[in-house]
Amino acid sequence: MSRVLVDLLFYTGRKGGMESYVREVYGRIEPDAGGIEFIGLASSELAGSDTSWFPGEIVDSGISGENRIAWARGELVTVARAARRLRADLVHCPANLGPVWSRVPVVLTVHDLLPFRHPEYVPGVYSRILRTMIRVAAHGARRVLTVSVASAEDIVRYLRVPAARIDVVPLAGKDPAANPDPVPLPRLPGRLMAVGNRMPHKNFPLLLEALALVPAESRPQLVITGSHGDDPLAPAVTRLGLEAWVSLRGWLSTEELDRCYAESSLIVFPTLFEGFGLPVLEAMSRGCPVVCSDIPVLHEVAGDAAVYVTPQDAAALAATLSRLLDDPAELARLSAQGRDRARAFSWAKTALDTLASFQRALAER
Repeated sequence: MSRVLVDLLFYTGRKGGMESYVREVYGRIEPDAGGIEFIGLASSELAGSDTSWFPGEIVDSGISGENRIAWARGELVTVARAARRLRADLVHCPANLGPVWSRVPVVLTVHDLLPFRHPEYVPGVYSRILRTMIRVAAHGARRVLTVSVASAEDIVRYLRVPAARIDVVPLAGKDPAANPDPVPLPRLPGRLMAVGNRMPHKNFPLLLEALALVPAESRPQLVITGSHGDDPLAPAVTRLGLEAWVSLRGWLSTEELDRCYAESSLIVFPTLFEGFGLPVLEAMSRGCPVVCSDIPVLHEVAGDAAVYVTPQDAAALAATLSRLLDDPAELARLSAQGRDRARAFSWAKTALDTLASFQRALAER
């Protein structure tokens, strides 16, 4: 039996993309699946929480995922040392970063290359450090997992990793079996929803500008979730006079998120860059129509089940939102097509394909 050490130093306990990724994937892997024993090298936050979703032993690294400097240092050195100490045959680093050098082979998941594609969206020194760490980790990895063809192309282009070493394993939305009946639309007429952190590439200021262009008498309500602490969008909401129309909310529980989707006529995803675009798939799997940016990776995810807009054009976005909110039949069509599209993705398949990548890496010894 082979032993795989899973690097969970990044885990903070907040509901974020990479946390969801590891919980969904490893929550669907049975203990000893594929002849593999799993050990999780956990952040102190994870080690002190419920880890019943993980299919193996959890080892506390003593490193806080909240302390990003300690996390980065841990990726560079601690993971490789732990792999030798625990006699691992393979390491999975699921959060873009990995050891600078490791005697134990590594499978690295790279979700996106934002610091390479758009360094202007990442603080200067941090951007340079991230680029160096990602490049070193990718070059040292036996195989690189990524979540979309678009990201795989970026990895070949910016990191010079041969395509033969890359495995594309898409993500998934909510399990359709958990929500089998279509949500009647619109549940709350004129309710928009947007999901994401407040990094500049999420492009939420443009969404607020578009909302301000819609006449007040027909302006929809907008809920934006996903902030931590004081919301940097609040000044723009005030400046544009949108206090009566915009609700800024933090991270929601799964139940709260389900309710928010169910109450929304549309989800709007005006992003400038993504490695995958999970909120689009999350919305479609819940029967919520999607308006999203006209960028290649979102076409890869949503196909013909979304309405696409230029992410730099507030007026075009405003016109699209107004048109769709006045067309219940089109909303119903988008809801049905979105559900059908979402069924092409599943976390069970993501887990199986991840295991297959591990098996390939182990076989290359």
